[in-house]
Amino acid sequence: MVTPPELAVLAVIVLALLIAYTLVKAVKPFIVNAVVGLVVLLLAGLVGYGVQITWIVVLVVAIGGIPGALLVLILGNLNVVFEPALLIPLL
Repeated sequence: MVTPPELAVLAVIVLALLIAYTLVKAVKPFIVNAVVGLVVLLLAGLVGYGVQITWIVVLVVAIGGIPGALLVLILGNLNVVFEPALLIPLL
């Protein structure tokens, strides 16, 4: 026989799972945008147009995706907002 405390624990677990699913579903596009945008920034850095990756850059890229990464690259290389990366020659 199921007791009321067991039902309460079961209800709390189901509610926690629903909240976790909703959070993951809401955050997933930002994670994908951030990863794709950071890949674009790293590829641009290999060509010589990189910027220093900070938390603000990651936030802009996470919200904007590839257009956000291009905006960061343009503003960084024009010395408007973001710092251009130091070029370290490959040995």
